[in-house]
Amino acid sequence: MKVIFLEDVRGKGKRGEIKEVPDGYAQNFLIKNGKAKSATKQAMSQLHGQQRAEERRAEEELAEAKKLKKVIEADDTVVIIKSKAGADSRLFGSVPSKQIAQALKQQYQIEVDKRKIELPEPIRALGYRNVPVKLYGDVTAKIRVHITEK
Repeated sequence: MKVIFLEDVRGKGKRGEIKEVPDGYAQNFLIKNGKAKSATKQAMSQLHGQQRAEERRAEEELAEAKKLKKVIEADDTVVIIKSKAGADSRLFGSVPSKQIAQALKQQYQIEVDKRKIELPEPIRALGYRNVPVKLYGDVTAKIRVHITEK
């Protein structure tokens, strides 16, 4: 019996896949527990429509990420963060990715999730830094961050 998987089933199939499985397994486990549905013509066309919609959504998100990358990497986009520092230009404390995300939102109204800012360790010194941000899939932008003294 051909079924369309509605969710991942370990060892059998992934969500959205169409596979041939034994009749008893399909009826008594997959369909009964809502993990799959019978692959009728109507269900197949519905699945193809959903896949096309997901592809369109992914393309739109990719285009949005590329547009955001151009804005972030523009020459005039420099995130300025003021922090207390000692005589040797070392900060009292540090500048984590959360603070960079907040400053980017305040200064340029660009909202970036702090978890997407790829900062291996917090910034602990004054000066300029290029901080990579993973926007979408393989689209990565570099934010210029300038740490200044208060």
